[in-house]
Amino acid sequence: MRESRRTMARLDPDSPAALSLDRAAATASAGMPDDVERKAGPAGAVSTQVDPATSKSAVRSSTAKRRLSAAPAAGSPASARPGPPPSRSRKPSAPAGAPDFQIEVERLDLGARHVAGVDEAGRGPLAGPVVAAAVILDPLRMPSGLNDSKQLTAAERERLFAEILASARVSVASASAAEIDRINIRQATLLAMTRALAGLDHTPCHALVDGRDVPAAWTTRGTAVIEGDARSLSIAAASIVAKVTRDRMMRNLCRAFPLYGFSRHMGYGTAEHRLALGHHGPCPYHRMTFGPLRQGSLSFD
Repeated sequence: MRESRRTMARLDPDSPAALSLDRAAATASAGMPDDVERKAGPAGAVSTQVDPATSKSAVRSSTAKRRLSAAPAAGSPASARPGPPPSRSRKPSAPAGAPDFQIEVERLDLGARHVAGVDEAGRGPLAGPVVAAAVILDPLRMPSGLNDSKQLTAAERERLFAEILASARVSVASASAAEIDRINIRQATLLAMTRALAGLDHTPCHALVDGRDVPAAWTTRGTAVIEGDARSLSIAAASIVAKVTRDRMMRNLCRAFPLYGFSRHMGYGTAEHRLALGHHGPCPYHRMTFGPLRQGSLSFD
């Protein structure tokens, strides 16, 4: 395999993002394929980078080659007519109502070389981390069927997760339950997003961030996109990576704390989860500033 297709994953096993009592197990199951090479990286970051050797210039070159091959011979009447200006980028087509590449194209046409989509998973649960992903898509190798992760089945998310990792630059990071309790969920989400962007092997020229907030370090190079996972393909891809990664982390956590059923509800406040909390009390990965845990409305047996 060529160097331009090398894949690398990074995790700091001593960071709060390592979500298991067995940190080695957390590293191995943080949502990345088993055959991904693992190296030490920035605190709190779990990232995988796939360099598809693409850039805006490669897109322009591909477009130019298609136009040259279709051009009439010199001296023919058609050759004297000026053609349309060369495209700066390729806009992948999308079904009506699905996210598209329009926002990314606008940034590429303004001179950006790399545009990342950023999204999170796990803001609302009573337990576990909040996970963020940053994805730089290759416009020429776009996985088919990208959409908001909430609109996809688990099987579709798993398929697209593998395709995204195989064709895009991807970084995943998290903020732990302890960090959420210490700085609040909004700030912890922005922290996880900052870590994810820092984990990319190419610093994006611009970041498209789902929601209303942009991390402080990205205010001059980022755009908040409300309902971005339904509008931008890059954000949709990030939503899939974040969701699949977090689900895998919660299933791993369930093996360490089976009494709570984390693998079924992923830490959300379902009736089953609340009943388990009432019987067993919280574990070290519960968010003590959330809902019934903060209000003391649960009576522990």
